[in-house]
Amino acid sequence: MEQRYDPTVIEQKWQKIWEAQRLFKVTEDSKKKKYYLLEMFPYPSGRIHMGHVRNYSIGRCVGSLQENEGV
Repeated sequence: MEQRYDPTVIEQKWQKIWEAQRLFKVTEDSKKKKYYLLEMFPYPSGRIHMGHVRNYSIGRCVGSLQENEGV
């Protein structure tokens, strides 16, 4: 395994796969109420601790709940 992550090696491969599978295709349903959830990108600035887990887990749980409820 490489010591440092080199995005140029792997990113192109996965972007092609994601585009082929249309994973980021959005379909709007005008019958559903819009829901906006602002979630920060993970950016631990130092040692990872439980505060990081809490902050990122809450948004993920809310998003999953909304998705499961069809929002």
